[in-house]
Amino acid sequence: MKMDVLLGLQWGDEGKGKIVDVLAPEYEIVARFQGGPNAGHTLEFDGIKHVLHQIPSGIFRSQILNIIGNGVVLDPIILKKEIDGLGKFSIDYMKNLVISKKATIIIPTHKLLDAAYEKSKGDKKIGSTLKGIGPTYQDKIGRSALRIGDVLAADFKEKYDTLVSKHQTILSFYNYPLDELAEMEKQFFEAVEFIKGLNLIDSEYTVNDALQSGKRILAEGAQGSLLDIDFGSYPYVTSSSTMTAGACTGLGVAPAKIGEVFGIFKAYCTRVGSGPFPTELFDQTGEAMRKEGNEFGSTTGRPRRCGWLDLPALRYSIMINGVTELFMMKADVLNIFEEIQVCTHYELADGSRVDRLTYEISDSDVKPVYKTMKGWNCSLDHVRDYADFPQELKDYVAYLEEELQVPIRLVSVGPDRTQTIKR
Repeated sequence: MKMDVLLGLQWGDEGKGKIVDVLAPEYEIVARFQGGPNAGHTLEFDGIKHVLHQIPSGIFRSQILNIIGNGVVLDPIILKKEIDGLGKFSIDYMKNLVISKKATIIIPTHKLLDAAYEKSKGDKKIGSTLKGIGPTYQDKIGRSALRIGDVLAADFKEKYDTLVSKHQTILSFYNYPLDELAEMEKQFFEAVEFIKGLNLIDSEYTVNDALQSGKRILAEGAQGSLLDIDFGSYPYVTSSSTMTAGACTGLGVAPAKIGEVFGIFKAYCTRVGSGPFPTELFDQTGEAMRKEGNEFGSTTGRPRRCGWLDLPALRYSIMINGVTELFMMKADVLNIFEEIQVCTHYELADGSRVDRLTYEISDSDVKPVYKTMKGWNCSLDHVRDYADFPQELKDYVAYLEEELQVPIRLVSVGPDRTQTIKR
């Protein structure tokens, strides 16, 4: 058996959590392979809306084992709050949730460092969620981080103090206050005690043994491909590998064991934080798109930047991930438009046109070239079958399939599970 991978193809917020929840009944295991609580996966069903930050999105299916993999950076405080929030759903997390001992721990001073680094950048700030993600991955690469398995060690507090001392030296350089640290540490160690009672495992064995025995596994990514640390719009990126390759290193699975790669994209584009965004709309159209799509961050609440679909960027993400199937999300947000535009090329400063997302491309020196299509301009609230889609939406899907050369197997026309239409 091979492991399927589900990931976002844009700048995040594509709707990965909803799709994992929809696909989950087809799998025995859902495994998160990278990122941290900067991710917000929103699920809506039975009139209930719930946002997950670190726990895999298969947690609401009682028959599914959910794995937090080694590639994740984990905040114990947020994890405890997440688990407490699941109490109203009667979820047996001791049965359905396991955590890799090799997952890296976010400690309180990581969050302070995040804020200090971001403040020091001034107008050139990245747009960090200030959850401590970047500094934690820095310590991981620098071989000084703490890992989940360390909480079980007798000298955990000693290791913690050593790392905090290092962080305090850096924070003193930035003159960043430590007033919050005592309260943050109180919550942190309470959460660590809670985590000690969870199922902490060597998850790479769990994943590979499951594949060997024929179980189906879905690897769940966070953020989006255009935020990948290597292939995203650097430096305005996240600190982990958000691509298919990241599923291998983030779960301990060999490349040959990767099966289908499901790429999720919105019918338009959004971005949170700073960085290039060639098709961004600064006018009433962009504001209408934001309002219609309720485009505000599920983790931060920040308004998302909005724009038309960018085909060169989407092709790029499909290429580097080896996407085999596409899922288009939030088609209903475009219900309000009589005309829809799709970026087909970029026009450079010298007047030449390119259809590739190259190293030099940025929103300051490229102009999007658009194809205009007729919108469907009607509600999709009661549509539950692809055959009932308005012709203009069918034309939009067909055009994108032709341009991207990958089948669009699913179209979402609303937030609820029932509004996810398979083709």
